[in-house]
Amino acid sequence: MADDALLSLIARARKNDESAAKQLIEFTYPIVIRIVRNHLPRRELEEDLCQDVFLKIFSRLHQFRADMPFEHWVSRIAVNTCIDQLRKQKVRPEFRWSDFSEEQQAILDNLKNSAILPTERSPEEAKELLERLMQGLKPDERAVVTWLHLEEKSIAEICDLTGWTPSKVKVTAFRARQKLAAAVQRLEK
Repeated sequence: MADDALLSLIARARKNDESAAKQLIEFTYPIVIRIVRNHLPRRELEEDLCQDVFLKIFSRLHQFRADMPFEHWVSRIAVNTCIDQLRKQKVRPEFRWSDFSEEQQAILDNLKNSAILPTERSPEEAKELLERLMQGLKPDERAVVTWLHLEEKSIAEICDLTGWTPSKVKVTAFRARQKLAAAVQRLEK
C-alpha cells in the first residue's frame, strides 16, 4: 500500500471510520499474526492475542507519527504485547483440568485427598505432572524441589550446590510446596 493511501486510511480510522479500520486490519493482520505465531507457542491463544494487539493499535492510533513506517510501529506493539503475555504465563502458567491425562487427574485427586502419591500409579505420569506444575515456580524453587524430592539430595548437599544456608533451603522448599499445593487447588476450581 502506498504511503499516502496508508496515511489517509489511518486518518480516516482515527475519525472512527469503520471501513477504514477494517482495511487497516486487513493490511496489518499478516504482520501481526506472523509476530504472534513466532513469539507465542500456545496456538489456542493466538487469535485472542491478535485481538489484544489490534485493541492496542486502535487505542493508540492517535500516537502514531509518520516519522517511521506504520508496519514498524504495528510490529513494536505486537512484539511488546507478546512479551507481556509470555511474562504473564511465566509468572502464573494456567492449566485446566482437561490439560492432564486421566492418569494425571487420578494422581491429582489422590493428592488432594491424602497428600501422598498412590503406589499403583505410574511414576512417569507423576513425574510429568509434577514437572508441568513446577512451571509456575521460580527457577530457584524449581531447582530445590527437583534436588530435594526428585533426586532425593539431602539439605546439606543442596547447601553445597547453592551456597545457601540450611534454613534458606528449607524455607524455599516449603514455599515451593505451598505454591504447588495452591496450583492443585486452583485446578479443582
